[in-house]
Amino acid sequence: MKQINKDMRIGELLYVDEIIAPILIREGMHCLGCPASQMETLEEACMVHGIDCDALTGQINEILATR
Repeated sequence: MKQINKDMRIGELLYVDEIIAPILIREGMHCLGCPASQMETLEEACMVHGIDCDALTGQINEILATR
């Protein structure tokens, strides 16, 4: 089963499953293609965007569990 964690870099997350990019965009992370964002961890990106990282990670993992 696929799972993510908050220490994964955005660039890594995008390769886990194609459903992750739309989720991140919906949450306000619109610069997924930016070279700098590719090296940011999910936790760092959530801090910048004011998003609860644990909640987002849990939501993504719940979705991945159904795929």
